[in-house]
Amino acid sequence: MSEFRSGQIAIVGRPNVGKSTLLNALIGEKLSIVSRRAQTTRHRIMGILTEADAQFVFVDTPGFQTRYGNALNQMMNRGVRQALAEVDVVIFVVEAGRFDDRDRAVRQLVPDDCPLIIVVSKIDQVRNRAELLPFLQRLGSEG
Repeated sequence: MSEFRSGQIAIVGRPNVGKSTLLNALIGEKLSIVSRRAQTTRHRIMGILTEADAQFVFVDTPGFQTRYGNALNQMMNRGVRQALAEVDVVIFVVEAGRFDDRDRAVRQLVPDDCPLIIVVSKIDQVRNRAELLPFLQRLGSEG
């Protein structure tokens, strides 16, 4: 019999890139609220996926704010930083065709010794599919 394993995985990214949608898809149920409105996720939300030999504890985090320093955004950013300090793996969600300084700020928060998985969301919304491969290549060199 194989050893049962478990781990915590943070889902991080800037606001409105699809973190909650990804969590819901990964666990197969609507746990996180999904909205076009920024700041829908204000606290960390845990979703658990249990398989025969493993348990995955996904931590959906608020979108990391780089533009506004109000108390709410500071509280949400603390939650993101705390989640990153407590997990085994990070899923970094970026929007297809968009990678800017806000994404770079989130990427810089991920500890160098933490495994990183980059997930590109909203690919279905890209109008010019020929731009996807160059975007993914640039993302690979930055990620």
